[in-house]
Amino acid sequence: MAHIHPAGWREMSVTGSAAREIETLTLLEKRLSDAPYEVYHGVHWTNVEHGFSAYGDIDFIIVAPNGRVLLIEQIAGFLNESKDGLVKNYQGKPRKIRHQILHTIEGFSKRFQGQLSIDYLLYCPDYIVKDPVQAGIDPNHIIDATTKGRLGAKIREILPLTPRTEDFDKVARYLGDTLSLRPDPSSMIGCATQMVTRLSGGLATWARRLEFAPFRLRVMGTAGSGKTQLALAEYSAALDAGLRPLYVCYNRPLADHIQRLVPPGGRVANFHELCDAWLRAQGKTPDYASPDVWGEIETVLASADLPETWHYDVVIVDEGQDFSIAWRDIVLRMLKQNGRAIWLEDPDQNLYGRAMVPLPGWVVLHSNTNYRSPRQIVQMLTSIGAVSQPVKAGSPFKGAEIEELTYPEGDTDAMLAQTRRAVTSCLAAGFGRQDIAICSFRGREKSSILKLDKLSDAHTLRSFTGAYDLFGNPVFREGGLLAESVYRFKGQSAPALIFTEIDFEEMDELTLRKLFVGMTRARLKLVLVMSERASVQFLDRVGSAELPDE
Repeated sequence: MAHIHPAGWREMSVTGSAAREIETLTLLEKRLSDAPYEVYHGVHWTNVEHGFSAYGDIDFIIVAPNGRVLLIEQIAGFLNESKDGLVKNYQGKPRKIRHQILHTIEGFSKRFQGQLSIDYLLYCPDYIVKDPVQAGIDPNHIIDATTKGRLGAKIREILPLTPRTEDFDKVARYLGDTLSLRPDPSSMIGCATQMVTRLSGGLATWARRLEFAPFRLRVMGTAGSGKTQLALAEYSAALDAGLRPLYVCYNRPLADHIQRLVPPGGRVANFHELCDAWLRAQGKTPDYASPDVWGEIETVLASADLPETWHYDVVIVDEGQDFSIAWRDIVLRMLKQNGRAIWLEDPDQNLYGRAMVPLPGWVVLHSNTNYRSPRQIVQMLTSIGAVSQPVKAGSPFKGAEIEELTYPEGDTDAMLAQTRRAVTSCLAAGFGRQDIAICSFRGREKSSILKLDKLSDAHTLRSFTGAYDLFGNPVFREGGLLAESVYRFKGQSAPALIFTEIDFEEMDELTLRKLFVGMTRARLKLVLVMSERASVQFLDRVGSAELPDE
């Protein structure tokens, strides 16, 4: 069967990017399914070296078993037929197709120093060439709208199937070395973000179409299922209607992240920020030196008379699995009688071992499709038993191979060395520092890496110091790579994630939940840095069965 290089083009069809080229790839895969051709394309990949580009003028390169090469230039849309042959307008400027093809062939031939036997084909699936003779191109090398059904047959005609030769291996090697056949991360990150937002946004669409009174909705959704999109949609809709929304979560980093996403108005806070703000509004300053400070505040808030300014039309609770019954009661006291309440949670992200908060009489909605994490990650988490309910992999992205780097338990230097190696791996894959996050399996107090200013002279770290400024904002170290604990990074994600300091004696329930939270933070690439004893148990859970090959 024909092999299409590089893979990943099917995923791009979800985003609508380069739709016509993807349509052609689908056609080629079908028409050449029984033929041993190698098909190279440039739909969304970086193929540039020393000024040579394999996409643009050349859309597809097909190599036959005997080493012969066919260049296909696809031109979608309308063409003009002039005395100078076929002309295509690009951004208002006419380009002669014949000259374009000849220039492409000449450049390609020179690039490979005459080592290849090259033929060409013009493919214009939307246009009918009225006068093939005047087109300036051999009619036998034109496939237009009337003959596009013969594209596969024409390729076989130009590249007859003959026994495989050494030239085939030479050309395939040459193309593989010359063309950078890997995804352009900046392009893939943007496409993945658009795709995940659209797919997971479905929860926000149909969940908000539900009608019942009073509106009390409990959403039990897995990571990447669209809970954040639902929260943002509900919050924004309340503001548009002239209502006051309140968004409360457990983690301060998540609250800060949400605050940057929502329009001004309403209130966004984690539970402790909310308590602090209420107390200060009463003219009181919390005594954080007291070990019982939060218990005392909760006791007061549980029965205090709340002024009108502390009643909200819409209350959204995120990370509900981390809330206690006392917290539930305090937050829901702030909801107006006829207001809307949405409680968002994921039992698999319960890192504090709290019992699920009862919400009697609430409508429960389950959302068990993860659209954000690559399929390989979802499949691996399922294989180690880290999901309490079956989770469906909804992302069209398979993702890069999950890397695993190990170190002897207790050897901090070795752990840091492997983490540096993981950073190098992500950078080599094309991810920028702004795309990479380092997530520690340990909490901030017990982490070695989160106390550092840098991994090396080349890799400085941006991490929370544990201090807050006069305005209550967290103080971060200045650095190029974000570093957070698995506890603080919950609710956020990164294109490339390095999950490090993974060490445990046994894979108990808490360990599985931490693995679930950390691994699902990766949107495209995941590197695991774990101790040798943790690795043994992890791989034992994965088992000898390989993940599905897609």
